[in-house]
Amino acid sequence: MTNKADNVQEQLERLRSLISDYNYQYYVLDDPSVPDSEYDRLYRELTQLENKHPDLITADSPTQRVGAKPDSGFAEVVHELPMLSLDNAMDHDEMVNFNRRVNERLGQSSDIEYVCEPKLDGLAVSLLYEDGLLTRAATRGDGSQGENITLNARTIRSIPLKLRLEKPPKKIEVRGEVFMLKSAFEALNDDAREQGAKVFANPRNAAAGSLRQLDPQITAKRNLSFYAYSMGLVSDDFELAESHFDRLQQIKSLGLPVSDEVKVVKGISECLAYYSDILQRRDSLEYEIDGVVNKVNSIELQERLGFVARAPRWAIAHKFPAQEEVTQLLGVDFQVGRTGALTPVARLEPVSVGGVTVSNATLHNMDEIERLGVKINDYVIIRRAGDVIPQVVSIIEERRPDAVVAIESPKECPVCESPVERAEGEAVLRCTGGLVCSSQRNEALKHFASRKAMDIDGLGDKLVEIFSEKGYVKTISDLYRVSKEQITGLDRMGEKSAENLLAALEQSKSTTLPKFLYALGIREVGEVTAKNIANHFLTIETIMQADQQQLEAVSDVGPIVAQHITAFFDNDDNRKQVQELIDLGIHWPEVRQKSDSELPLKGKTYVITGSFEGISRAEIKDKLESLGAKVAGSVSKNTSALIAGEKAGSKLTKAESLGVEVLGVEFLDTI
Repeated sequence: MTNKADNVQEQLERLRSLISDYNYQYYVLDDPSVPDSEYDRLYRELTQLENKHPDLITADSPTQRVGAKPDSGFAEVVHELPMLSLDNAMDHDEMVNFNRRVNERLGQSSDIEYVCEPKLDGLAVSLLYEDGLLTRAATRGDGSQGENITLNARTIRSIPLKLRLEKPPKKIEVRGEVFMLKSAFEALNDDAREQGAKVFANPRNAAAGSLRQLDPQITAKRNLSFYAYSMGLVSDDFELAESHFDRLQQIKSLGLPVSDEVKVVKGISECLAYYSDILQRRDSLEYEIDGVVNKVNSIELQERLGFVARAPRWAIAHKFPAQEEVTQLLGVDFQVGRTGALTPVARLEPVSVGGVTVSNATLHNMDEIERLGVKINDYVIIRRAGDVIPQVVSIIEERRPDAVVAIESPKECPVCESPVERAEGEAVLRCTGGLVCSSQRNEALKHFASRKAMDIDGLGDKLVEIFSEKGYVKTISDLYRVSKEQITGLDRMGEKSAENLLAALEQSKSTTLPKFLYALGIREVGEVTAKNIANHFLTIETIMQADQQQLEAVSDVGPIVAQHITAFFDNDDNRKQVQELIDLGIHWPEVRQKSDSELPLKGKTYVITGSFEGISRAEIKDKLESLGAKVAGSVSKNTSALIAGEKAGSKLTKAESLGVEVLGVEFLDTI
């Protein structure tokens, strides 16, 4: 007769093995074989079984990652082999010199084989496995000793608690980087803002702060990740590979994740090509990197090259241009936008950030200024990532000068001197001047002429400002009254340029109701909302007459948006402008409600990523929406499918991790 305890033990072992396999597929292979719901079901089953039989819980069980009591502090750990730092190369010339030194020391002229790895912007850690079990995790610290963070490391799902070997070595130390995905970082800061808590400046700070929490349960909620990049101490019963790249594959076979971006290259030219390629793709990666680590691949050559001071001679970090820099805030100006919003902009001592000279950075609003505690003359940290507008992320309090000046909210518009107001519940200050304010008028005109609105080719921002300054255009409808003589009278505007602009203005009169509605610049009425309103009410007259309740019946229109729409059309000047534009010839095809058979994708949500041959993402979006689908900007569990093209980045990774279907653009041809 089978012992009941034996059956329970077998169930526990089966569940632990399955969950460990799924963790390996998810975090290491990036190829999950079951949906999250199945993983969650097995995890709950294991938890319930262990709760009934606590005496059978083992240290390597997946359930033992979280739940330890907060520690009173971190004990020191002395590294048995020092965790060395790397020398840096700040430009291509320094990389060439590094390669020359390597060749000279080895006495050879042929191309060296290197391994190129993304330099993750996180926190270096050491993971010690004894007889296959994770027994200790430590930070790098000063290289000689770090902090014991074992309880926190156990909460990171990409770090296995048990190695995937039947006969594991007596001792093996794996080194790598703990980091936070961009999506996890954004979610963490969103939660912090909702709770009125302090937000993190960047993913690295968030990862470091999360890993050093005294309460592992807090760390567990932070969704940290890990990639391995080398081995430290290894006992003699484990045969190491003869190249660095092959050792990384050994690490991967043990069950630890290694970045898919790791690549073996030949010679300095391929190192530099790898650097240029990944720098170009930097913003599309799902995690932050700040350079490339280049390592001589051959272990025998590494040993011949040896070390100098605290760094190996066989490796170097080729750093990217910094995305964060320190500079002094010299003053604050308030810019007035299309809707009257006043945005505080910091005037800075010019500084190079990410290879671009930055002299201005956004401060968002007065609430952000108060949160930062920033004052004029403070030394501040500026961050610039990709095409994102530079922003002030924090102040350096210890460098605060004696002569600092508080930043005060303006009482009047800096452009038109109209009173400034701040609506209840809003963080934004607004000018009350409307079209009296030249800044609001210019921004409204630029928006009206933009590609997604009326798409007036050739009417750029500078020309709009000139028309406004000269008094040719005081309202939106005046754009269609500008004469050829007025245009040719401007600098660098000849007869042909004038004819082209007048033709573009005439061509723009043929539009669609959603585009026209969007072009009017009603607060919080974007492209999708404008399309939903147009498809619901069908005519501009009906939209102008709609009340709050009728507007709220439209998809994506809530009380606040409805209030903005009714306020816009309750204004006599706005109604007059609409009528004048129609009288000047602006027209669109009749909008009719489509039947359900014409909307086969109704109720479905799609996300588009990557590039496509022969069709733009905007065209794909229009096609999807014409078939009834909703197009979202980010992937979630509610996404029906991701339409992915070439060079799809983090959205593709997230879709795969959530089990969201991935389609090619050709799927549209089947509908």
